[in-house]
Amino acid sequence: MGMPVDLVLVRHGESEGNVAVGRSKKGDHSLYTEEFKSRHSSLWRLTDRGREQARIAGAWIRDNVGASFDRYYASSFLRAMETAALLELPHAQWYAEFYLRERERGNLDVVADDELKARYADDLRRRGINAFYWTPSGGESMADLCLRLERVIDTLHRHGEGKRVIIVCHGEVMWAFRMRLERMSAKRFLELDASRDPKNMMHNCQIVHYTRRDPESGKVASYVKWMRSVCPTDLTRSRNVWEPVERPLYSNEELLAYAETVPRLISG
Repeated sequence: MGMPVDLVLVRHGESEGNVAVGRSKKGDHSLYTEEFKSRHSSLWRLTDRGREQARIAGAWIRDNVGASFDRYYASSFLRAMETAALLELPHAQWYAEFYLRERERGNLDVVADDELKARYADDLRRRGINAFYWTPSGGESMADLCLRLERVIDTLHRHGEGKRVIIVCHGEVMWAFRMRLERMSAKRFLELDASRDPKNMMHNCQIVHYTRRDPESGKVASYVKWMRSVCPTDLTRSRNVWEPVERPLYSNEELLAYAETVPRLISG
């Protein structure tokens, strides 16, 4: 069984959580009211800006990918479901899928930046050692998230072969899709995660489009071979061009060379 011919991933628009977290990192923790902290992050809604971003993303999809898909999936978190509806794809019938939920943050979920640094300093220290394998207290690592998404990818193989599929989800979920579909290494993920280049980021309503169809010849390959990443609300923040999907393979020599990039601490 093969993958969809077209797989379009969309991050949700700006949410209440995005605004609260962003302000908190700048020293303004006022949005972390008792009411806000008592609400699970799955119930965050879109802001007015987020709703407009979703409409812009929907227009880009209709103009550049098409208005119709065979399968429609959205994370069961409200901000993704709201985004999906506001894409305004005609006659869409969405599956709300909890496997597409955002990465679990456990005890670090809905915590203001000052409290995060005061109460969870050890968690942050461990994240600094390796952000891909780090597991927040009570949460899941990026590696765990990749494993969870294998269930979704299995579903795409079973029900999406040869079809057009759209998925509305979350930033780290989209990174996990990239890691699995492109066989991206943890090292490469960490490099991109640390990058400050806007073209390496998952912005609100970012679109990542995978296809089996050659963008030039139209010939359909047996597996996903091309990808384009687009930020429809500001095209200067994305590459906007088709790029080949390159899944790395390593020779014995390349594996050893990679190992040698890390000094041995014990040689006896």
